[in-house]
Amino acid sequence: MDVVSLLPSATEIVYALGVEPVGVSHECDYPPAAREAPVVERSRVDADADSATINEQVTQATEEGGVYELDRELLATLSPDLVVSQGICDVCAVDEVRVREVVDDLAIDSAVLTTDPHSLADVMADIERIGDALGRTERAVELVAELDGRVEAVERQAGATETRPRTAVLDWLDPVMVAGHWIPGLVDLAGGRYGLAERGARSRPREWETIREYDPEVLVLAPCGFDIEQTRANLGDVTDREGWDQLTAVQRGEVYVVDGNHYVNRPGPRLVETLEFLGWILHPERFETPPSNAVVPLGTLRA
Repeated sequence: MDVVSLLPSATEIVYALGVEPVGVSHECDYPPAAREAPVVERSRVDADADSATINEQVTQATEEGGVYELDRELLATLSPDLVVSQGICDVCAVDEVRVREVVDDLAIDSAVLTTDPHSLADVMADIERIGDALGRTERAVELVAELDGRVEAVERQAGATETRPRTAVLDWLDPVMVAGHWIPGLVDLAGGRYGLAERGARSRPREWETIREYDPEVLVLAPCGFDIEQTRANLGDVTDREGWDQLTAVQRGEVYVVDGNHYVNRPGPRLVETLEFLGWILHPERFETPPSNAVVPLGTLRA
């Protein structure tokens, strides 16, 4: 079956199920083989700009018809059996409504499968749905069982501790946004307390004063689409704010930079790795140290 994946998380799922997509989005870069696949859409936003500029570009692109543009000619040429899209965020990837419009307009015989995960359980369900659509049901069941086993192991290790640090994860820096969706649940499983968003709630901007009042004991900086180095280049968006030095997490040296692009904002199989990383951040004595290209203590970056 020929499948086009229009978002990185779905691309990771498709590969994990043993299928190589015939087309992907411009952001699909994992596994490495995905970088060689034809790209069927482009972004109207400069992903290398600073936080504030990207935010402005997204607002403008949204007003002018959308952040992403599909390559209609290539999609028609590929004529896939299945197109995997998403309904969670118009900024993260091309949305399902636009995909269905283009598929209908091109009159290609493609089914459209939409993902809309807001929790780790939703991601597991998406793996099984995509597996069914691809004829890889058995592999999907095996993969979910493997991932569930790792989740249970983290929950056991984290549950053995009496301390649950007050935690905040920021998935944008200017304006400041508190991560929602699957993150509150992951923090809870990893042995922390997440008081700024409910499980499944969408990420949304917050006043900096709200962060100061919450005063996290552990703070994670993981801007959507940013790797470690791009986050490092934008640290001033938060570290220059009034009251930064008074935050408990800052005073205790419990601020961490995480590769948001690959591990926090991408609801695919590697969210389980994210959970394991959060376990180490919150309870380092109980978990293995994450790789330095995924998680870095802020003090290391600023040394």
